Amino acid sequence: MTIGLPTVLVVDDEVRSQEALRRTLEEDFEVHTASSAAEARAVMERETVHIVLTDQRMPEVSGVEVLKQVRELWPETVRIIISGYTDSEDIIAGINEAGIYQYLLKPWHPDQLLLTLKRAAELQRLEQENRRLALELRTAEPALRRQVEATRARVKQAFDLANIVRAADSPLSRLCEMVTRAAGFDISILLTGESGTGKELLARAIHYASPRSDKPFVVENCGALPDTLLESELFGHKKGAYTGAYEDRTGLFQQAHGGTLFLDEIGETSPAFQVKLLRVLQEGEFRPLGNNRSVSVDVRIIAATNRDLEAEVKAGRFREDLFYRLATVPLRLPALRERPMDIPLLARAILDKDGAALGRVVKGFGPGVLDSLSAYAWPGNVRELQNEIRRMLVLSDGNMLNAEALAPHIRHAGLADILTPEAGAGLRDHVDALEAKLLSETLSRHRGNVSRAAQELGLSRLGLRNKLARLGMNVPVRGKGRPGRGEIGDE
Repeated sequence: MTIGLPTVLVVDDEVRSQEALRRTLEEDFEVHTASSAAEARAVMERETVHIVLTDQRMPEVSGVEVLKQVRELWPETVRIIISGYTDSEDIIAGINEAGIYQYLLKPWHPDQLLLTLKRAAELQRLEQENRRLALELRTAEPALRRQVEATRARVKQAFDLANIVRAADSPLSRLCEMVTRAAGFDISILLTGESGTGKELLARAIHYASPRSDKPFVVENCGALPDTLLESELFGHKKGAYTGAYEDRTGLFQQAHGGTLFLDEIGETSPAFQVKLLRVLQEGEFRPLGNNRSVSVDVRIIAATNRDLEAEVKAGRFREDLFYRLATVPLRLPALRERPMDIPLLARAILDKDGAALGRVVKGFGPGVLDSLSAYAWPGNVRELQNEIRRMLVLSDGNMLNAEALAPHIRHAGLADILTPEAGAGLRDHVDALEAKLLSETLSRHRGNVSRAAQELGLSRLGLRNKLARLGMNVPVRGKGRPGRGEIGDE
């Protein structure tokens, strides 16, 4: 037996016909022969047969009868009749009763016969593969369902409101209380706040705390696309609706059906697009581009913007009716500078997460680092804080992130308030502030080493220490390590 070739059983009471068929097929098939129905059954009981090719007119039973038995006992085998007669009753019986794949007439042409059997073998292979895949799917379905449910549970846990990093006295605590109350109601929510404050993170937390948590959460940045493309993204289009629409597209509203659609940067949309969006929110339906039929959807909207939408409404750049549709519950995310008590907690959480992602084993922050981080204003908010810690992880050595790894403008932030005189201060105060700034920067360059800083400034160590004391800057104490906020280390 040739390994890998499909197997065909030739059933014919004439030996010469058997041999002619064998010579034609043996290069491409493993060929077995039988002269009767009984012999054919015996072959099929001991061999795996992919195709049965039988003559119709035989002394004891017809080819149709042979193939009826094959269909009952080995339904996966492809069945073909070959005959010198064109009796319509035979053909009908072969189709209806024996489920034949092909009815071939004699005299047959070798190329046609080979082509027919090769197609039959491919059909049998595909059907067998489909049955195997279907069986695997049925077997795997419970496991896949459990896996999907476990993944959904992990995602839901990851975006749980309890996991949002904040101190007990943080403004975020009150915000999270409001979110917890609003999440369970099927109403629109408008999130406002500066870029980088975590509006998308909060939107996901709202979704996973809502009754829609097992449905899709879909995101679209409305400020990233012009009106035509944004309309196509959200509502979908039919093929040919506009230049470049080469196929039908399902819009994000349909993809989010039953779930939540997060529309980020909603304040960037044009008044013309706002009209179309308002209709969807009012009617719960829309019409894809190039389609004459409307589509109904059930979607919860969470919108976000870093603009003052009320001011935009007054200026006529944002529709008032759309604003009130979106802002059923308006929630403002505080800037990071408004919650400095959260910065140490956030910094440690980012360090743990990004350190693991970057393969950096870091124990924590060195002296003064968290003070400098807490003193900085963070105009880019949490996103800027994350970028700074990532930069420190990449550029620093050792198992601690020390003050020298900080960006200079952040490293000096802790001293900015100390070194700036109050409004209305006299000349002496301004001179002292400039002197203190110079001393601080020099000591920073020398990592708090008083001797080296004094040498650069042309002072003795005692003279430098006396100046520090006069200016109200902490005098370094030997052996205390590197400086913290408002502290300068010794050599």
